[in-house]
Amino acid sequence: MTILENKFGITDSVQLANIEERVSKTKALELFESGLLDSFEVGTFNGLAHIHRYLFEEIYDFAGKVRTVNISKGNFRFAPVIYLDTALANISKMPQSTFDEIIEKYVEMNIAHPFREGNGRSTRLWLDAILKKEIKKVIDWSSINKEDYLMAMERSPVKDIEIKLLLKNALTDKINDRGVYMKGIDASYSYEGYNAYKTASLK
Repeated sequence: MTILENKFGITDSVQLANIEERVSKTKALELFESGLLDSFEVGTFNGLAHIHRYLFEEIYDFAGKVRTVNISKGNFRFAPVIYLDTALANISKMPQSTFDEIIEKYVEMNIAHPFREGNGRSTRLWLDAILKKEIKKVIDWSSINKEDYLMAMERSPVKDIEIKLLLKNALTDKINDRGVYMKGIDASYSYEGYNAYKTASLK
């Protein structure tokens, strides 16, 4: 396993995962409590880059920057670097006035996977910001099973009905609820295998 170059000079993957989880979860909570999350552009790559930078800037030099290498997960290759800038510009312009449009935009941003690391965690916050602004709802991530979510996302580039249904059933109008947000962060991180800290214990 490749250990990403980081500002702590850590070369052990377990140690890096622990530091990354603790630091970025703390920053995710700050984003909510400071109101900063509501100040970023909603539904654009620029807004997503601000979220990613805030979460990961203490750990990685590449925080908020478009990746310069091609990446894949399993057998799926994310958007090639050569097309990434064009893809991100097009995604930023996609409509976002209905639930279906918002999820379609989210699926496209996931296919783009613009960052070297931390795409899923930052993009789920970005998705909730769009839902909050446009339809006055957010997703209660803590109610979504990890395996169901990962399988639906894996299939979403071909068919997005499954992910739309899964996310629609988890919508809540508690858009400013701190507890829903914190449990959502924990769930979001657990999808990626980060389970060492509860967000509520970091403040």
